[in-house]
Formats: sequence, C-alpha cells, structure tokens
Amino acid sequence: MGKVKTIIVNITVIAIICIAIIWGNTYFRQRAQYAKGEQALARGDFIAAIAGYEAAIHMYTPGSSLVEKSAEKLWKMAENFERGGDPERAVITFQALRSSFYAARGFSVPGTDWISRCDGKIAALTKDAAGENAIEREQ
Repeated sequence: MGKVKTIIVNITVIAIICIAIIWGNTYFRQRAQYAKGEQALARGDFIAAIAGYEAAIHMYTPGSSLVEKSAEKLWKMAENFERGGDPERAVITFQALRSSFYAARGFSVPGTDWISRCDGKIAALTKDAAGENAIEREQ
C-alpha cells in the first residue's frame, strides 16, 4: 500500500509541475505578444498592433490581466477607426477581437461579454443604407 501511495504522489507532483511549466510558457509568450502590440501601436503600425494583441488573447491563461488589457486595446482601436470614418478597419478590428476569444475557448468560453459587444458593433457597421446586411448580400 505504501508503494501505491508513493506512486500516486509522484504522478500528482509531476502533473502539477507539467501544468505549471505549460502555464508559465504560455504566459511568457503572451507577454511577448502583448509587448509587440504595444510597440507597434506606439509607432502607428495598426495592423501589427492588432496582430500582437490578438495573439496575446489567443494565448489565454486564466487570471492573466494581459487578456483584458489586449481586449481593451483592440476595442479602443476599433472605436477610433469607427469615429475616424474607417468602418472597414473598425470591422476588421472588432472581428479580430471576437475571433481571438473564440480561438481561446476550451472547457469554457472566455470573453463572452466581448464577443457579444463585438457582434453588435460588427452588425451595426456592416449595415448599408437600405438596412440590409452587406456581408450577407455579397454571398
């Protein structure tokens, strides 16, 4: 009985260490992508900034503040495009934010509030003057 208990404890310790390593690696890469987004935004490279923030969300780690910060950055960028009269870039940015959370889902779906907010904005921005959905009409 003592050997079985020792084996179970060893397996549990190994599993915890593996999970910690995976979480740490993912968090490190998430920080690197967030930093790339920040650098790109600072130099006015909006496409690279979107890609950096989007990748940071893709590397979702529970409890990471970088996911929320990345989502907020993307949302602000999209709203700035919208206010600046560039609805195409706004839609692209809202879609990037939404798809990032869809890509991050596993046992749960993180960012459901962001997804629904993006859905509303995308729907509003893709309506044409006749009130029809321009994307559906093209298909």
